[in-house]
Amino acid sequence: MRVSHRNIYSNVLGYFNKSITGLVELNLQASSQKKINRPSDDPIGMSRVLSYRDTMKSMEQYRKNIDTAQGWNGLADENLMQVSVAITRLKELAEQASTGTYTADNRAQISFEARQLYSQLITLSNASYEGKYIYAGHKVDSPAFQEALFVQSNGNGTIHHQDVISISGGSNSTILVQFLSPGATGEDQLAFRYSTNGGKSWSEGILPESDPVNSPVVMNLGGVQITFAAGADVTATDPNDTNDTNGTWLWVRPTAVYKGDDEDQISVESFGSYDPDEALAAGVFRNKVMVRIDDVDGGEITFSYSTDGGRKWNQNNTTPEGPPTSLPVPGGFLNLEDGPPSMDDQFVIRPNRALMNVEISQNETIQINNIGKDVFGGLYNGQPVDLGKTGSNLFETVGKLIGYLETNTQQGAADALEELNEAHKHITTYLAGVGARRNRLDLTDSILHGLQLNARDRKSKIEDVDVAELMTKMAMQQITYEAVLKSSTTIMKMSLVNFM
Repeated sequence: MRVSHRNIYSNVLGYFNKSITGLVELNLQASSQKKINRPSDDPIGMSRVLSYRDTMKSMEQYRKNIDTAQGWNGLADENLMQVSVAITRLKELAEQASTGTYTADNRAQISFEARQLYSQLITLSNASYEGKYIYAGHKVDSPAFQEALFVQSNGNGTIHHQDVISISGGSNSTILVQFLSPGATGEDQLAFRYSTNGGKSWSEGILPESDPVNSPVVMNLGGVQITFAAGADVTATDPNDTNDTNGTWLWVRPTAVYKGDDEDQISVESFGSYDPDEALAAGVFRNKVMVRIDDVDGGEITFSYSTDGGRKWNQNNTTPEGPPTSLPVPGGFLNLEDGPPSMDDQFVIRPNRALMNVEISQNETIQINNIGKDVFGGLYNGQPVDLGKTGSNLFETVGKLIGYLETNTQQGAADALEELNEAHKHITTYLAGVGARRNRLDLTDSILHGLQLNARDRKSKIEDVDVAELMTKMAMQQITYEAVLKSSTTIMKMSLVNFM
């Protein structure tokens, strides 16, 4: 066949482009240090590389979350250790004050240090990490605790903290109150006296009758006002009798009010004819649960529920009408105290989620904060927090100790010492929990670090170029390119014109 100059030129140009394309491709790999620079280079390899990149990004975010969790828990760890030190010192002071050889002046002197330790505990309970209060639940923008006053009774008569509607004002010392006449608050005019210096001097006053009848009455104690509900009985105290178990005595002493939120209550909303006050939820709910009544027939209730905001419903669930009417749902039960619901009634269970959690690995979360009232106690919703054991409520126990010290009550100081032991155990238990979380975070971070190194190594084997091998290939490609140039020059000179 006849080979024309046009064919020769086209072939030479094709070989030349192929050779220089290979050289350019190797140059790109040398520049990026990657042997896969586009999906077309290795579709399967690129898919694996993207998968490794996604995994490594996830682990990087998990480790950032772990660092945040370590910050919160590390602060809580150090914080609770300082609380433990303060309680140890308060126990020493209570032990001294409960000694019979100590005088009223000695206990008053001890009370100054106890007041300072109380203020320090308030400061520790309001610890913040990066501007967020770690003991306030989700209310991280405001302090968890606020100093307040509490009215404590010796129990004679029926005055209890439930009978105190409000207390306003402030005092730098415990106010001791003695009722001088018997009767009932609001129903009788009651004489009383009070002291702000531990009983060294007294001021007298009158608690008036209610006007109108059965309305609250206000007791004025200088810079402090106490509003009592009507109907609380009191017994008279003999001013010459120093035994605080005779007659009705009150101590207006310090405490702290918890201002954060909690995990205690689970609210239920009703949409329909059912009384929302009669719909109660029991259990441990991690997310909102929606419940829909589909049918009420033949002594059986058919209902559906959703845990994803109503996108998907688990249908055809049944339960007897009751009583009691109890609908099992994920996490617990929806209890309908007012009898069976009506068809098409709907309910929403909303858990109070004061605890904050971060994800530290796939499907694994860890708590980073603590609910202040469950740690330090104090008052919440107007009531002293019940932590299961007498004395576990730290702020109430310390408040009692200060009240007893400033009013020279030896037996009270001894009682406070026993309660401080319980408060110390309670704090130590929480401290152990925080330490356990820190250990878990350290272990998880170590595991993630190892997984990151492994993923990086596997990705590198697929994606990264071998520099030595690349340099060899580039040298060979350079030789090939130069050979193509030389041979092309020789071929292009072959023409009959050269022989004419």
